[in-house]
Amino acid sequence: MPNQILSERVNINIIFLLLSPNPDPMFEYFKKSFARKKARRVFQEYGFTVSTYNLAKDGQVAYANWDNPLMHQKGIVQEEIDFYAQSVYKGSLALDIGANVGDTTVPMAIAAGKDGLVLALEPNPVVYKILQANAFLNKDKSNIVTIPYAASDKEEEFFYMASEASFSNGGIKNGEDGRKLGKHVFKQKVQSINLEKYLNDNYADMLPKLSLIKVDTEGFDLKILKTLSSLIEKYHPNILAEVFVDISDNERLEMFDFLNGHGYRVLNIFHFSSYNMSDYEPILKREDMLKTKGNFNIWAIKA
Repeated sequence: MPNQILSERVNINIIFLLLSPNPDPMFEYFKKSFARKKARRVFQEYGFTVSTYNLAKDGQVAYANWDNPLMHQKGIVQEEIDFYAQSVYKGSLALDIGANVGDTTVPMAIAAGKDGLVLALEPNPVVYKILQANAFLNKDKSNIVTIPYAASDKEEEFFYMASEASFSNGGIKNGEDGRKLGKHVFKQKVQSINLEKYLNDNYADMLPKLSLIKVDTEGFDLKILKTLSSLIEKYHPNILAEVFVDISDNERLEMFDFLNGHGYRVLNIFHFSSYNMSDYEPILKREDMLKTKGNFNIWAIKA
C-alpha cells in the first residue's frame, strides 16, 4: 500500500508539472515522452509548423513540419537539393511515389524548379494534408501536384494500416495480403490507380522530361516499378528506391535483375548519410543486394 500511495503522488506531481507553463528541462522530457506514447495509442489530428531556411544557392525555402510527436523535425539543406539536382534538371518531371509529408518532395521540386513538375503520390489520408501544405509553399521556385492515391497496375481499394494510432508511417494491404503492417487500420479504405495510364492520360506532354522516379512504399517498390516498365525503358529516368527490411532475399535479387535488365547501374546509398553521389557504394553484383539486412536505399543510374 505505501508503494501504491507513493506512485500515485509521483504521477500527480508529474501531471502538475506537465501542465505548468514553465516546466524545467527534465519535465519537458517527460512531457514529450507522454505525447509520443499518446500518439502511438490514440488517434488524433496534428497540425504543422512552417519554417524557412536561407540557402546558399536557392535562397529562402519554406517547409511544413508535421507536429506529430513521433516525427523527426526536418530541415531543408542545400546539399539535399544539390543531390536531387544531379538527376532532376530544371524543367523536368519527377515522381515521388510514397511521398509521405513531402520531406523528399520539396527538395526534389526545388531542383526541378517552377517550370518543372513533381507529382507526389500519397495514399495515407492523415499525412496527405501535410503534403498538400508543402505543395502550396515555394510557388516561386517549385511546382508540386499532390495525388491522393496508391500506385498500382489497376484501380482497387486497400486498407491503410500502421503500427501506431497516429498513422505517421504505414502501408496498404488487401484482404489477401499476408503482410503485418500493424494493428491500427484507417477507418476508410484508400484507392489505387494505374499510374502509367494516369500519367499518359494527364501528363503525356511532360513524360519525355521524366528524370527521376522515387519510390518508398513499404515493400511494394519493385511491384510499382514493374508497372512503369514501358516508361522506364522509353525515358530512362534515374530511380531511387527503398529495399524494405521485410522483403525476401529473392525479392532483393529480383529488384537488382529488374534494374540491371533495363541497363541500370545500382548504387547503395544507405540512409542519405551523404548527399555526394561519389560517396555511394556501387552494387556491382546481384549478391551484394543481400549484404544489408535492414532497410536501405538504392540509386539506379542508366549505365
